[in-house]
Amino acid sequence: MLGLLQSIAIVVRETAFRSNKDPLATENLDLMDADRGSIVTADDGVPLAVREVGPSDAELTVVFVHGYCLRTSSWHFQRRALEQQWGSTVRMVFYDQRGHGRSGVPSPESCTIGQLGLDLDAVIRSVVPKGRIVLVGHSMGGMSILSMARQRADVLRQRVIGAVLISTTAAGLAQSGVGRSLQNPAVDAFRLAVRTSPGFVQFGRGAVRALISPVLRAASYGTRVSPRLVAFSQSMIDDTSVVTIVNFLETLELHDESEALLEFENIPVSVVCGDEDWIIPFASSEALAQALPRSEMVRVRQGGHLVQLEFPEQVNGAIARLVARATEAAGKKRRWGVV
Repeated sequence: MLGLLQSIAIVVRETAFRSNKDPLATENLDLMDADRGSIVTADDGVPLAVREVGPSDAELTVVFVHGYCLRTSSWHFQRRALEQQWGSTVRMVFYDQRGHGRSGVPSPESCTIGQLGLDLDAVIRSVVPKGRIVLVGHSMGGMSILSMARQRADVLRQRVIGAVLISTTAAGLAQSGVGRSLQNPAVDAFRLAVRTSPGFVQFGRGAVRALISPVLRAASYGTRVSPRLVAFSQSMIDDTSVVTIVNFLETLELHDESEALLEFENIPVSVVCGDEDWIIPFASSEALAQALPRSEMVRVRQGGHLVQLEFPEQVNGAIARLVARATEAAGKKRRWGVV
């Protein structure tokens, strides 16, 4: 039934495009700009821009962590739909990772998955000092969650009741997906140029786009989507500093947070991935789900890397189910006196 409904949805979208009616023509893609904003200072002084919606005293907060070359607005459809579903019962927190969106410019040596995990911990300490937490991460954001779990296992055990890992992996990009796509002399040359003369490289944005942006754009969607949605996601990539783009490449290729998976042994997890995602191949997500004993694997047929934008209903459903499952499990633990 799910496959049939998805096929119907694709046909409806294709029909709309053929009739030159963009289904997102009137969508307010700047919705999150009006949400409550604040700045969290990371442990090394980098300012992190935060947005939140929902009551500050909610018993449950869902923290969203975006991916490489994106920003908080990549969660637009989740923020809109889940606020309508949850109302005043859940707070949602979003933030721009260092070097992305409205957050500050980091030093090259701090552009690591390890540091991103510490940034997530800083956001939690500042904005979510109490209450239960569900973590939702896309791509590099999922890696950030695993990194935090490894470094701050106490936070995970005491506060986090569930996680949604979307289009992500614990390790292995150097051998598959985007890591392999970006292994070429031209990209290596830009890595060197950024380290030696970042100001000069900023003037070479066109050249960097010619090398890296097409890789990211081509992998974004597995189906034909709204032209406005394509422009929306491409603007996030184009707005990301060239220095940030290149400085994070090495950590994406070489990171390994497999050790963190042990910390999720008793925590409900949902692993979501499009089966047309070649930045994080579906097989990598399957392996991730198999390593997590309490995980649900959600396969999004024909979905590309930006599955939360391409098939928001399925991603929203996966998040909502995980929150319900995690809340129920946490309630049982309390009744049994486990926590």
